[in-house]
Amino acid sequence: MSKVALAPRLEDVPVAAACDHGGMTTISDFTATTLAGEERQLSDFAGQVVLVVNTASSCGFTPQYTGLEALYRDLRDEGFVVLGFPCNQFGGQESGTEAEIGEFCQVNYGVTFPMFAKVDVNGDDAHPLFEWLKSEKKGLLGGRIKWNFTKFLVGRDGRVIERYAPNTEPAALADDIRAALTAEAA
Repeated sequence: MSKVALAPRLEDVPVAAACDHGGMTTISDFTATTLAGEERQLSDFAGQVVLVVNTASSCGFTPQYTGLEALYRDLRDEGFVVLGFPCNQFGGQESGTEAEIGEFCQVNYGVTFPMFAKVDVNGDDAHPLFEWLKSEKKGLLGGRIKWNFTKFLVGRDGRVIERYAPNTEPAALADDIRAALTAEAA
């Protein structure tokens, strides 16, 4: 009886090897589930400057949704997008369902940027996107995400440019985002 070699499942493949583009992984190599339960290719955002944020509805930093939405509305026509990833790993501050999260964000902050289903950002069940982001910009905790509203700026080439602490207000990122939009649009 011959043995059939099975292709490895994506979750069994190390993040850096998930998609081999000459040894480089980019944001386009990942997928995520939307709040509506649909699988979305992050390659849909290829060529844009992307701000990836782990969010929570009951956090002291939750009012940052206002600033994130303002950045998105101001710069989306230039090729900028915010991607929100709710996470319940920090003090249980995102305990709602996906429907409740979507309603909360819309009603309280008028969020129109893409929001995704809850993910883990640390630990054994961390979403592969966040494993990759942390490997690219380790931060003060050796890679671990410290709290809600940690932000990662990704350039048009799909590579991580910078990581920002939870207490960094969205408005403080405007110059970095504009620089990424300008430098990479040339």
